[in-house]
Amino acid sequence: MAATTDTDHEEHTAAPGSAPPDRPRRRGRIAAAVSVLGELLITAGLVLGLFVVYSLWWTNVVADRHADRRGDEVRDTWAQDPPGRAGPGALNTKDGIGFLHVPALSKGEILVEKGTSMKVLNDGVAGYYTDPVKAELPMTGKKGNFSLAAHRDGHGAKFHRIDKLKKGDPIVFETKDTWYVYKVYGILPETSKYNVEVLGDIPEESGRKKPGHYITLTTCTPVYTSRYRYIVWGELVRTEKVDAERTPPKEIR
Repeated sequence: MAATTDTDHEEHTAAPGSAPPDRPRRRGRIAAAVSVLGELLITAGLVLGLFVVYSLWWTNVVADRHADRRGDEVRDTWAQDPPGRAGPGALNTKDGIGFLHVPALSKGEILVEKGTSMKVLNDGVAGYYTDPVKAELPMTGKKGNFSLAAHRDGHGAKFHRIDKLKKGDPIVFETKDTWYVYKVYGILPETSKYNVEVLGDIPEESGRKKPGHYITLTTCTPVYTSRYRYIVWGELVRTEKVDAERTPPKEIR
């Protein structure tokens, strides 16, 4: 009889306790599935990241370029006529009626156009309300509420820092012929998007009970959402005529 070796013994004794032949294949399939799932999650993360970059950065770049170009067109139109003359740039509701200057928001200027639709606001401008209430433009001289809206995030994000505004801060609106200087007197950090009373000719929710020359800034809140609205109210304190050099009021120098 042939002699048995240690190897023969180990193979003979290990056979009864060995795993079923299909278990390694099953483990391989699970590992492959986990690998595919991981790759899908990584891809989804990259897509989401690119979307965030597009929404919060690239739309700002595009909107700012568009707003700057439109703003230059408005100023070029104004330059065709000296201040004080009712030329074609005196009130152009199509291309922009003027510029908002709010030091607490930005050192730059914000072009103001007609309407508050996404089509208007996505161009990186502020828009004055025509619906559900009608803003009273300061150039008319009538008492009322010059109510405006702008994006807080993306598409220029002109009102991104609206929460930095405090009572007493200046809000200056520049037209072809006149500087309108307002002072913030009321702030409502959160209200329903359906609360149109804040836009009324007399914004009673701000504490005012009599007609006056008011300005209202509105935008979405909290940041990166559109669930509620953030409201800032201001009241006209004086006007200044635009001189030949367009010297700005002391509040924004």
